[in-house]
Amino acid sequence: MDPGPGDVVAVSGATGGVGTLVVQLLVRRGVTVLGIASRSSAGWLTAHGALTVEYGDGLAERLWAATPDGLDAFIDLFGPEYVRLAADLGVRPDRIETIVVSPAAVELGVRMESAGAVAAPEVPEVPRELADLLASGAVELPIAATYPLDRVADAFEELERRHTLGKIVLLP
Repeated sequence: MDPGPGDVVAVSGATGGVGTLVVQLLVRRGVTVLGIASRSSAGWLTAHGALTVEYGDGLAERLWAATPDGLDAFIDLFGPEYVRLAADLGVRPDRIETIVVSPAAVELGVRMESAGAVAAPEVPEVPRELADLLASGAVELPIAATYPLDRVADAFEELERRHTLGKIVLLP
């Protein structure tokens, strides 16, 4: 999948640690981004050029309402229910990507890639380009919270609440 200008792409987990970067990179490409997130995240998404579609009951209907001509692609950064939703909305399997390995993803034949695979050594330009964008301020990486290593359990507890904006960082 290589979304570009004019494409409409839904992103689940749009304001999480990976989602915040994905949203900004897509907007920079001229993509219309539908960020699936909580209502409390709407301000951040709007400020970064994305439209907010609140997750929860009725999500499919809200996505249809936001994109009467349909979605061109779907990036799932949260869970397997979104892969199935993307297919139900008519997104072709080759235009659905997920970082969550699941039976639904295997069954539908969608691309499954872990977040760590993006920074693989065989693609060194990706982390370098991202670092340049971050250093220049063209892209931001929100930090939701920081925790010392001896409070790693607290960091995981906050992560499990699923309402962070950006990354949770562990400090040595």
